[in-house]
Amino acid sequence: MAEQDEPRRLRDDAETRHFIEQSLNALFAPEDDALRAALEAVRAHDMPAIQISPVQGRLLQVLAHACGARKILEIGALAGYSGIWLARALPPSGRLISLEVSEKHAQAARDSLARAGLTDRAEVRVGPAAELLPALAGEAPFDLVFIDADKPGYPTYLDWALRLTRVGSLIVADNCIRGGRPLRGESDDPTIAAIGAYDRRAASDPRLLSVAFPLDDDGMDGFAISVVIAPDAANVSGPSA
Repeated sequence: MAEQDEPRRLRDDAETRHFIEQSLNALFAPEDDALRAALEAVRAHDMPAIQISPVQGRLLQVLAHACGARKILEIGALAGYSGIWLARALPPSGRLISLEVSEKHAQAARDSLARAGLTDRAEVRVGPAAELLPALAGEAPFDLVFIDADKPGYPTYLDWALRLTRVGSLIVADNCIRGGRPLRGESDDPTIAAIGAYDRRAASDPRLLSVAFPLDDDGMDGFAISVVIAPDAANVSGPSA
């Protein structure tokens, strides 16, 4: 009898997870016309549908407000969906700089930001991030860096994020769980190997205090969130009992 009930239980669990996701999106992160148009731009320009979820967008806004962000750097723009969430967390004098390797994607992102009325505080720069990042030194420090670009570049992007931030800045990276594969150790897949290297660095670098959350794909993927700290502040676990 228990074996016969298992498919029903799995179906009920899937329906419950879907209900929770939709309800949290509607309650905490409702999308407006500008955000929906950015999603439509993904489909219209035949881009991969790999944008963050609404709740993840709201989380980025919460984090930006929590650190008092005035300058935000985004590595990977796609069609501007995440850029809208980020730019809306800035004051009128704030600045979002998004880096995007594809001119087609960059133009779609610019159009999305324009529809949202955010061109006064957001811009998209085109080119490989590894080539654009060194030129940002004169515009640093950034208060929040969001990494959501080509995964093999993640370790390099973390290096630059540390150079371009300050104590108290936040560094957030998407897709850091990937079904647990980066957590299993070394991999022949360069994407998984790079994400695993990012995770280990984020967890162990004395300049970072980090945590990762399974926020997406039914808990199979999510963000790694780090705050930049003074190295002597890294031991926050407290004395042993």
